[in-house]
Amino acid sequence: MAVPFDQLDGFIWFDGQLVPWSEAKLHVLSHGLHYASAVFEGERAYGGEIFKCTAHSERLKRSANMLDFEIPFSVAEIDAAKRLVLERNGQRDAYIRPVAWRGSEMMGVSAQNNVIHLAIATWQWPSYFNPAERLKGIRIDLADYRRPDPATAPSRAKASGLYMICTISKHIAERKGYADAMMLDWQGRVAECTGANIFFIKDETIHTPIADCFLDGLTRQTVIELARRRGIKVVERRIMPTELTDFSECFITGSAAEVTAVSEIADWRFTPAAITKQLMEDYSTEVQPKGKAAAA
Repeated sequence: MAVPFDQLDGFIWFDGQLVPWSEAKLHVLSHGLHYASAVFEGERAYGGEIFKCTAHSERLKRSANMLDFEIPFSVAEIDAAKRLVLERNGQRDAYIRPVAWRGSEMMGVSAQNNVIHLAIATWQWPSYFNPAERLKGIRIDLADYRRPDPATAPSRAKASGLYMICTISKHIAERKGYADAMMLDWQGRVAECTGANIFFIKDETIHTPIADCFLDGLTRQTVIELARRRGIKVVERRIMPTELTDFSECFITGSAAEVTAVSEIADWRFTPAAITKQLMEDYSTEVQPKGKAAAA
């Protein structure tokens, strides 16, 4: 049985100080727990360097602003804190989780005077999906819940509350033997998976949904850039589920998932091939510290 996360060893950066892992606690009446007034990031370090470190810190700050609070640390201070805790925990290849939330001063929907907290943890975490399945292709279910209309939720924020339906959908999918679930948007168009963006390939062209009601992932942005560097056409557009029959390849992207091939979505089938494999390789090279990939 895996060790629970609250029982791991190491240090967590908490409101400006490194504290022993077991002492990084918050009160049960914290607003973030009851009202989901919390934002977070998911990042990876490769060879001791955090990939797109500053971009993640900037997005964390933007997400907090969308939830109407200000994280009391600058982007530079957050960057430095992430590197400090990574170094103190003696990790070079690791997952980094910054999280910011409203504290416990007020308990109710309104919490304008609550103290804003920030914590940063790092831990060893291999690929989100089984490495043997990442190229073979994972099986994905079709979720019942849909990504909400952006007029009803701060969909461009990486906010904890937006993941409630993702957890439910992934649990249902896993109980049915799938690795994940694909979610549609509020109008029934293809959106994303529970924690990753999705791409399809047809006639040497990559197609991906417009990220206007779900997170425009930094890995998504990176992969689009990598594809265009190779002269592969990338089209961001509305995609209806009925079109999935026409696509030959499919893959998903995310800091946790990296680039993972998909072989099946409900009744639709895909065969991981040249473009998926190339982008998996290109992404693996891109995330390595400068000079390391060339020397390998």
